[in-house]
Amino acid sequence: MALRLLYLIFVRLAGWLVLLGRSQRSKDAEILVLRHQLAVLRRQVARPRPLALRLARENPLWGYRRIAGELATLGYQVGASTVWLLLKKAGIDPTPRRTGPTWNEFLRAQAEGILACDFFHCDTVLFKRLYCLVVMEISTRRVHILGVTEHPTAPWVARQARNLVIELGDRAEGFRFLIRDRDTKFTARFDEVFTAAGIRILKMPPQAPRANAFAERWIGGLRRELLDRILIVNACHLQRVLAIYETHFNEHRPHRSLGQAAPL
Repeated sequence: MALRLLYLIFVRLAGWLVLLGRSQRSKDAEILVLRHQLAVLRRQVARPRPLALRLARENPLWGYRRIAGELATLGYQVGASTVWLLLKKAGIDPTPRRTGPTWNEFLRAQAEGILACDFFHCDTVLFKRLYCLVVMEISTRRVHILGVTEHPTAPWVARQARNLVIELGDRAEGFRFLIRDRDTKFTARFDEVFTAAGIRILKMPPQAPRANAFAERWIGGLRRELLDRILIVNACHLQRVLAIYETHFNEHRPHRSLGQAAPL
């Protein structure tokens, strides 16, 4: 051990003697080379990401206050406002909602298990208003026109819901959600038919038709392609016309979302 220590001291002294014997020009050249090497290394080595950004990306449900608290438990005292600025500068929403699924993402992910329903009306040439109930299967775009009536009472609406469940048969087990608006025509009896079949009711926010965009778009297409081009006499006439349109829509009408194929 003592010999090793003496050897290291001798090597260090020899290095100093060699350094003292070098010219100033040689030393300046070595300094320039070392500076160039340092600059190259700085370009090659990436700057470490701030710890707050790593916590935000690995824990998407944490907000900036939670991240500040977690940093404090690790021994880093960082203000919540500082964490907020770091996340904002990095393009990350400082609130926990930043990675929650949007409504469109939810619809795309759960499309195979979603039904969407809505009412629309049609005025006859005799100045009577008829109400129609339609349900769409989001994944296939298949529509079910359930009925036409002048008075959409609670028993009538519930009966149409039961008819739909019967029509779906075993396929009803594959549906998990039903999207509807907050129209008073959708009563508790209507909801109970679907909840009994294991289908959860999703109510749209008030005055937000885009939340039920599939059904709303279908109703708009129905008006442009059919109801705006024909005079309806009575409920029987409307039922026959809608039955023909339903068959056309489900069996023949191409859809871009289905690769130009029809729902059926």
